[in-house]
Amino acid sequence: MTTLSPALARVDPPSEPLDAFRLLRTAVRNPIEIWPRAVYRERVYRRRFAGRDVAFFCDPDLIRETLVDRADGFEKADTMRRALRPALGDALLTAEGADWRWQRRAASPIFRHERILAFAPQMIAAAETTRERWLAAGGAELDVAREMMLTTYDVIMRTMLGGGGIDAERVEQAVNDYLDPLGWVIAMSIARLPRWLPHPGRLRSDRARRFLRREIVAMIAKRRRAPAERDDLLALLLAARDPETGHAMSDRDLADNILTFITAGHETTALALTWTFYLLDRRPEAAERVRAEIEQVTGGAALSAEHVAGLAYTRQVLQEAMRLYPPAAVVVREALRPVRIGSEELSAGAQVYIPIYAVHRHELLWEAPDVFDPARFAPEAVKARHRYAYLPFGAGPRVCIGMSFAMIEGVLILATLLRATRPSLRAGFEPELRLRVTLRPGGGMPMRIAPWRD
Repeated sequence: MTTLSPALARVDPPSEPLDAFRLLRTAVRNPIEIWPRAVYRERVYRRRFAGRDVAFFCDPDLIRETLVDRADGFEKADTMRRALRPALGDALLTAEGADWRWQRRAASPIFRHERILAFAPQMIAAAETTRERWLAAGGAELDVAREMMLTTYDVIMRTMLGGGGIDAERVEQAVNDYLDPLGWVIAMSIARLPRWLPHPGRLRSDRARRFLRREIVAMIAKRRRAPAERDDLLALLLAARDPETGHAMSDRDLADNILTFITAGHETTALALTWTFYLLDRRPEAAERVRAEIEQVTGGAALSAEHVAGLAYTRQVLQEAMRLYPPAAVVVREALRPVRIGSEELSAGAQVYIPIYAVHRHELLWEAPDVFDPARFAPEAVKARHRYAYLPFGAGPRVCIGMSFAMIEGVLILATLLRATRPSLRAGFEPELRLRVTLRPGGGMPMRIAPWRD
């Protein structure tokens, strides 16, 4: 494996568990810094906090048992419900039980791989808009984190709403306003404090939530009043039916799920791409190999859906970026009843953390875990590895429904931008890893954009 210099940005975990005061203070600032070093070295780490049993599972077999074999014995933990449900309602990401199952059955056909490939022209068009903006900047420094948010939002607008929608900058501000105070929400949940307690940023967060929902509800009403022949995701959701019951989505169901796709969907892909550009700046030879693959696969022609399957190394680069910097860095489940997972006895109400960021860098699961090496995702390497050692989209029945969409989108955006530009990180800048439901680069990702061929 190739080593890197300088070292890549990473979390520096505490050597010992934090006491109650420091834990809550750290949770407000950056929850991922709570996890002690043992989480990265041991297969199971357990402690009690605020009268609750807490278990971190990094063993792939225990992860499989929790998320797949015994999935019906768990629900999303209170931490995530408090963080996400006020904005997303009872959508696929947040619903439980029968409500989740019928929505999943209704929406699944929309997100099949071959169906998503039909949206490739819109994905490429959004990436080309960004490419032209970058080239027109004349070598200026841009925040690539923000640029990727704008690009993936453009994709969502083109594919979900047929090109219409809310102003991208207003959405970006609203999403930031909603996510910024979530450290307080997480800390209050850990401490088992009541939901009604005020906290810094709550009013701003509530305004952002109301703005997003109001705009989406208005768009749905407009589409209902003036239906037209469209082939975007909203049209497909309007027509979706549960194959078992024939049940269709109400306006509230539609609003919840569209908000989920707009906020969670575009942000996770944007972050995966942001971290990919950061890593390729650190490994310019990998970037050159991506560019060479693009030219070989396309033969110098314009990028299209038919090229996606051939961009194998480009996909490996994206997958390795999501290993080192998984946008969804943790899954938290709560036991509905006493349950035994492997040799671990869990009480009802126990919280199980699947710390995906730590699993992806675990010393027992990965050789040189902090090194960027896309060869880890060559076909033979993937076959030799435990399926549940790599979880960028979760696992089990609740694996991300948009996984295929995200991978196709990510490969096409990366290929479109890398064949024309060479982003370089600001000298001396190192991003801080900051968990706000998703794993963001604190301070953004300032990069100077030069043409690939000057």
